[in-house]
Amino acid sequence: MDRMSRPSPGGGDLPAVFPDWSPYQDLDSAARAYLRDPDVALDALAGVLRGGRVMCFTLERFVNEVNGVWQEVVVCDGSRLVLWHGEDVPPGDGPSGAMTSSLRVVPLSTVTEVGCRRRVTRTPGGQIQVDSIDVYLLLRSLDEAGSSDEHHIGPRHDALRFGKTVDDGGPGQIARLEEFARQVASMVGRPLL
Repeated sequence: MDRMSRPSPGGGDLPAVFPDWSPYQDLDSAARAYLRDPDVALDALAGVLRGGRVMCFTLERFVNEVNGVWQEVVVCDGSRLVLWHGEDVPPGDGPSGAMTSSLRVVPLSTVTEVGCRRRVTRTPGGQIQVDSIDVYLLLRSLDEAGSSDEHHIGPRHDALRFGKTVDDGGPGQIARLEEFARQVASMVGRPLL
């Protein structure tokens, strides 16, 4: 895959086009192919998963013009969603090269709704193809930030949101995110064994 680069806050170049993780069925290989800091992510996740089964996962990475690289891994082990998030610290907020590494565990029992919206287009030959997907997982917990919508008063439920497009991830990652949403949806609301 061709790589473009853009300047990073620290002065070096960061890839603007990342390798495709979608061909990799195991988390370790996908993370090592796609994330800038796979060892940090995998170490944090291993501390929670403790060798447990990874049912499905999705990955995200982009370059933020202010902070640098933003990375995320979401793993479902059948009873929980384990989310790892890594983000470069903005210039002036820490030493050069510093990043945050955050972990969040969400029990599947707190997911109340799974939504998936696909945008489909037709090729000149009439074939339907998916060119973007947006997935949300609505949680019982309340969003700490509150509502920025002037028409909505009061707290809102927390939600996890994920998206892929043909330009940001390609068809393989769109399909993998849809697979992730379907697998999580198939487990929500069922008794845990």
